[in-house]
Amino acid sequence: MTRVLVADDQVLVRTGFTMLLDLEDDITVVGEAADGREAVELARAHRPDVVLMDIRMPKLDGIQATAQIAGTPGLERVRVLILTTYDTDEYVFEALESGASGFLLKDAGPAELLHAVRVVAAGDALLAPRITRRLIGQFTAARTARYAAEHRLAVLTQREREVVALVGRGLSNEEIAAELTLSPATARTHVSRAMVKLGTRDRAQLVVVAYETGLVRV
Repeated sequence: MTRVLVADDQVLVRTGFTMLLDLEDDITVVGEAADGREAVELARAHRPDVVLMDIRMPKLDGIQATAQIAGTPGLERVRVLILTTYDTDEYVFEALESGASGFLLKDAGPAELLHAVRVVAAGDALLAPRITRRLIGQFTAARTARYAAEHRLAVLTQREREVVALVGRGLSNEEIAAELTLSPATARTHVSRAMVKLGTRDRAQLVVVAYETGLVRV
């Protein structure tokens, strides 16, 4: 059972999401938060699998709330899915840097939302298709000069670099395995080791690293 916390300052939005999610046999809503501060408190209290997080909320916005959740000991397994009407470059990049595992626009259909919750709960990254490569590419290009890419990647083996590049291109473990003629288990191991060595929280941040270091170029 996937346990979800819904955080949005609009009552009708929260109610609608809760009703939709609770209709599913494998998903249950464990709490609703009206602002970012309450979202952090409820995340600490309930330790949900997924927090459905709006960006613009009072007291504490969704970006700050995400950063607090990601930085709280004991909440490492809590995944944040940012859900917003705003698709500007700044919000996308800030959400990922703060520790979000997914970013979905509110105009997504019910089926797309349910899929997103399940994907993020499973530990994978999810970005709305129209805001992925272009947005990450634009923001990371401006920041790449501040990173010593080769120094940062020096901890990786050549195979791990190849794997990180493929993660950055959006490939799943199974697709990486096929691309490099590996078993899915071996591909998964390479991804996990690269995440540990680079200090990334999940696949979403690994994608950011792939762009920041130039392993993937737009």
